[in-house]
Amino acid sequence: METFSTNLHKRSIPIGRLSSKKLQNTVLRTLCTAVVAVGALFVLAPIVWMLSTSLKNEGSVLLMPPQGIPHPLQWRNYADALDFMDGGLVFGNTLFIVVLSIIGQLIASTLAGFGFARIQVPGREVLFILVLTGFMLPVQVTLIPQFVLFSRLGWIDTYYPLIVPEFMGAPFFIFLARQFFLTLPAEMDEAARMDGCGYFGIYWRIILPMSKPLLGIIAIQTFMHAWNDFLRPLIFLHTSTKYTVALTLQNFTADYGMTPWHLLMAATLMALLPCIALFFLAQRFFIQGIVISGVKG
Repeated sequence: METFSTNLHKRSIPIGRLSSKKLQNTVLRTLCTAVVAVGALFVLAPIVWMLSTSLKNEGSVLLMPPQGIPHPLQWRNYADALDFMDGGLVFGNTLFIVVLSIIGQLIASTLAGFGFARIQVPGREVLFILVLTGFMLPVQVTLIPQFVLFSRLGWIDTYYPLIVPEFMGAPFFIFLARQFFLTLPAEMDEAARMDGCGYFGIYWRIILPMSKPLLGIIAIQTFMHAWNDFLRPLIFLHTSTKYTVALTLQNFTADYGMTPWHLLMAATLMALLPCIALFFLAQRFFIQGIVISGVKG
């Protein structure tokens, strides 16, 4: 009987330790969740205030103390904002630029990344380093030479300056593509060559079908950049009928003596919705974008 009690006591110690460790993990997860929730409140606060302002009438926007929940709700602000923006035209212009930009980046960046990852040529590493130097040049530095070049080509006040450079690739996406392609087994290239595939056949039939995460990352980030781009349309577009969404939002301040904050917030929220929807639909690609860049050197 004494031996049985001793064995039972010995067995109860690991169970107690296991239970204590489980409790610690539960407490830790709860604390982490609470911290993330508090951080999310701070992040979402501007969007909540934007929604609240977009539903107010003009007289209650600047009330002190602020009115948190508008009364009555002015849903008409969204229709008025769309009318002022000429919403169908503006959103159509932006979508046209976004679609062509995505196509251009997918083609150019993956082709360049494939060349740096798979084609052995003298000076390949030097060329890749030169491409990476593009990270060091802010967009503002190259705007003046670009403007001079595009003006001589007669492209000012057209969509060409916003679309054509996307078909030249971007250093960051070329870097991502190269890093991703280096993780794919080179033996598949040799098998494809034995079947008669050239470099383009390997790229089109072997590499691209295996690169859906990479293509998703490039497409999403290009969408975010082209949709929210303000500086380049401001420099290159002069006709109001060719304006993009980001550029049109400026008109709420420029065309009114006093900024109609309720209409501006309504228009801004409508411009923000595609980006929010895209994030929730494809958030796993955002996470993969962080991981892919460091998988292999």
